[in-house]
Amino acid sequence: MYFYDAVSELNINLENRMFTVCDGIHAGEKMIVSGGEPVWKSDDAGFFSVHASEAVSAGDGKLTVIDGSRVFAELLGNEKKIVICGAGHVSMPVIEIAKMLGFRVTAIDDREQFVQNALDHGADEGICSGFEEALAGIPGDPDTFFIIVTRGHMSDSECLLSIVNKPHAYVGMIGSRRKVGLVKQMLADAGIPHDVIESVHTPIGLSIGAETPEEIAVSIIAEIIDVKNKNKRSTNIPSEIMAVLQSGDRSPAVLATIISKRGSSPRAAGTRMLVEEGGVITGTIGGGCAEATVILYAAEVLRNLEGKEKHEAVNPVIMNVDMTGKDVAESGMICGGAIEVLLEVV
Repeated sequence: MYFYDAVSELNINLENRMFTVCDGIHAGEKMIVSGGEPVWKSDDAGFFSVHASEAVSAGDGKLTVIDGSRVFAELLGNEKKIVICGAGHVSMPVIEIAKMLGFRVTAIDDREQFVQNALDHGADEGICSGFEEALAGIPGDPDTFFIIVTRGHMSDSECLLSIVNKPHAYVGMIGSRRKVGLVKQMLADAGIPHDVIESVHTPIGLSIGAETPEEIAVSIIAEIIDVKNKNKRSTNIPSEIMAVLQSGDRSPAVLATIISKRGSSPRAAGTRMLVEEGGVITGTIGGGCAEATVILYAAEVLRNLEGKEKHEAVNPVIMNVDMTGKDVAESGMICGGAIEVLLEVV
């Protein structure tokens, strides 16, 4: 099975990890571990047939040296999703900020005009129905963030009862102290365990004295970012990149993955960008001079492929991009730092 097909078929409710040999004679070999067990190897008799257990013990998001080769280990998350229950005035700036940050957003409301307003503000999906009915069709997973901002505590209770037992990364509910107390009591009366009730972020958002809908939206998204980044499930192959990688008849492309960072470089290890022939770019590894340098090198790699057969292997290349030098600093465009980028022909 093709590596990216294997990734797409993983059980998203298990801990999924992937490993890549970055250099040495086994450069490019990969392994996927799901639920603690290896489920896919690029070469059953290769590097990971001997060193699987050593790789599994490695820290995620880091390079580990195993038998003279550097191995990149990643805890694989999924596309980050926000589900907003209630499409009122607070939800609109939440949607706009969430889309700026790359979340897929679903808005639910039982009022058609409000759902349409959410779509007009950038929501990827709008569901016009009762909250319980709509949430029944959303399974949830460890990368789904639920926001409850309905117009009343009865609807809030309905949403919470539908959500709390689903897999989720976050559940937050807006409301006054009185409203929160009423909803929590309704949940307790329904037999929801105390620890589950207390895990709900309510009142929702970081305490920054927010007053306007826009300020409240900032506090909500800030709290979600805090939870997301502490969760460490930030590594994922963006859906738009996966769509290209899994397409049938396509030309070779170069997948650029940050495998280490130092200093104030903007993006974390595991961030990916795809460079296709003709200069088509999908994703970003942080923009600026560093990204431009990687794109130019990837384009050169693709040009060197011309005339080669598809079956001819091309070894991965590790590219070092240092943004701390004097010449770079004097350009006035870079804040510093350095990254190592793995370039793979895919």
